Amino acid sequence: MHPALSIVFFTTASGAGYGLLVLVAWAALIGHHAPQTYFGITGIAVGLGLVGAGLLSSLGHLGHPERAWRALTQWRSSWLSREGVMALLTFLPALFFAWRWVVADQIASLAAWLTILGAALTTICTAMIYASLKPVRAWRNLWTVPIYLVLALYTGGLLTGLLLNAYGLRGPFIPFFVSIAGILGAVLKIGYWAFLDGGRSSSTPENATGLGAIGKVKMLDPPNTEANYLLKEMGYRVARKHAGRLRLIVLVLGFAVPIGLSVLTLYVGAVAATLFSLIAVVSGAIGILAERWLFFAEAKHTVTLYYGASRA
Repeated sequence: MHPALSIVFFTTASGAGYGLLVLVAWAALIGHHAPQTYFGITGIAVGLGLVGAGLLSSLGHLGHPERAWRALTQWRSSWLSREGVMALLTFLPALFFAWRWVVADQIASLAAWLTILGAALTTICTAMIYASLKPVRAWRNLWTVPIYLVLALYTGGLLTGLLLNAYGLRGPFIPFFVSIAGILGAVLKIGYWAFLDGGRSSSTPENATGLGAIGKVKMLDPPNTEANYLLKEMGYRVARKHAGRLRLIVLVLGFAVPIGLSVLTLYVGAVAATLFSLIAVVSGAIGILAERWLFFAEAKHTVTLYYGASRA
């Protein structure tokens, strides 16, 4: 599938934003850093800012962005619509939670729980947009939703660590959380790639045409003599050698470097810890952007079978 940069940015930025909202709300609920107004408001502002920026960037993938509001009316049948509705609803408890924290210097527990629930459900809806598409084997599997959830928490954890170190609120919880979430994310991605490389697709020209009983099916001529919309959007191909290099970048810059730097923040001074956290965020962003680009680039739509592909 064609990896549109607007969608790549949307899924990574909004995921990090929701992960940050979850961790800020959770820190307040369990009593950590509750008096730190600046940490709370900054965390919520950055989280909602990333979510808003992601949503706005997703409009760039639409042919008519001015009609985007119509998608919200299809929530009964569309995961895209459900995601939009949940994204907007999550803003309400998050803003109330922030207001109580700043104005009243109190923690609104119900608003915090609703923020966590809304962030989790919205991330699941985003993942289900792709996991619900039967013609794309790379998305229609049991790996997609867990990977989206874990990477949202992981990237949100990196941002939380940066904010905590910047405000002098150091502690072992976030480095430990980032390490666990990062290792789990790396394991899930390795398992997912093994699924893509080793699994046999159920979609072939033989069963797509219903002629498998006769023998091997081979295209004599393509449906079009020139590139068309289907080939551009659904027939995108990434060379295996490039995919291998990008996977290595994901594992090194996306997971190994940020996890190592997060652990190091426990053993250095405040200034160095903040610097290490910043580098971890930048490295993680590069790695996860590469991961999400591959998520789209390596996906094959079954329509490509009618353009000469042997499997999809």
